[in-house]
Amino acid sequence: MKVLIISAAFPPMRAGEAYHVLHLSQHLADRGLDIHVLTTKGNGLTGDFPFRVYPLMRNWSWLDLPRLAKFLKGCSPDAVLLIYSDSPYNSHPMITFAPTLVKALMPSTVFVTQFENEYSSLCASRVTRALLKAIRQYVRPENIDYTLGTLLRASDRIIVLSQRHLLQLSGSFAGVRSKTVVIPPPPIMRMYPGNNGVSRQRGREALGVRPDDVLIAHFGYIYSNRGVETLLTALQIVCNQRGNVRLLMIGGRLAASASPAYAQEIDKLAKYLTIGDKIIWTGEFAWDSEMASLYLHAADACVLPFANGVTLSSSSLAAAAAHSLPIVTTKGEILESAFIDQKNVVLCLPQDPESLAATIDSLIDNHELRQRLSVGATELAREWFSWEKAIEGTIGALKRQRGK
Repeated sequence: MKVLIISAAFPPMRAGEAYHVLHLSQHLADRGLDIHVLTTKGNGLTGDFPFRVYPLMRNWSWLDLPRLAKFLKGCSPDAVLLIYSDSPYNSHPMITFAPTLVKALMPSTVFVTQFENEYSSLCASRVTRALLKAIRQYVRPENIDYTLGTLLRASDRIIVLSQRHLLQLSGSFAGVRSKTVVIPPPPIMRMYPGNNGVSRQRGREALGVRPDDVLIAHFGYIYSNRGVETLLTALQIVCNQRGNVRLLMIGGRLAASASPAYAQEIDKLAKYLTIGDKIIWTGEFAWDSEMASLYLHAADACVLPFANGVTLSSSSLAAAAAHSLPIVTTKGEILESAFIDQKNVVLCLPQDPESLAATIDSLIDNHELRQRLSVGATELAREWFSWEKAIEGTIGALKRQRGK
């Protein structure tokens, strides 16, 4: 099967979806699919990949529409997988009409949209709104959305990364649920080989962490909704009682979608709280590096205080679970069935440093709870964050269903 993956995000762009696409492409190609990736100029990471990358698109605006159409006709895929998150497409609506374009050019091609996140900042311009109003004269108004264009209506199938997002989209378009599959992102990293005991020792030696230090890890790029401010404030509270707690920030300092000023705010906060000496920043890694995995093995727990609550869409949580780490995270308005408090995660209130600090403190003192959470995290990874299951589900979505 020849599959075209359309993704504005691709390495070296600093975004979780960029590396999700890279590893997804790798795994699909390893299963024998003929994979082609169309991405933005400048995102053409070079390497010995079993798939082809085309960094051809300029800015994903209406002016790029003819370029997209030309590439589609030249590629002539059996299926198209659009990786959608509005920010990498410069929050422009052109790409939200991609399934309609594909159906016009290649009616028999299967079109699948994979939504990488739940939130959209796209705001249609006056020109775009006028165009949408004109289009609505020829199709039923409920089939076009000012934010998502025809992605929900015209896609043959839809992939979402969490149950919560499926619930949200179901309220936007009546036919979503019947053609949507939930496929959470597996760990987007190379796993460090070896048993946990040896890996833990090697990781702590590489970090210069003492044997009796309590090492709390945070994994992933930084942006405002990750709750890093809450984590730093909670760290100060914990460190006031315990002198041997360290925070390990694994990964790049700033996501591509975040404001550069945000990193400065985080640095200023750490200095204000006088906890700079308690934080270890690892920096970024090469896409095929095993160091992030090694450092996760070195940690005693992983803390992910998401401002909107935890969801299955978090590849950071998937990585922590794959390393059998006790996970401290937050409960939003909707909690998915996969997460069970005190069994595979410990939940606290979002944006509440005192609640987070108390949870971390109690976890440090409770060996039985840490053991239970470690076992629960392993089961969570096996059930929800397996690459084998993710690829099976993705291939199933890309195949043409009988009778269609």
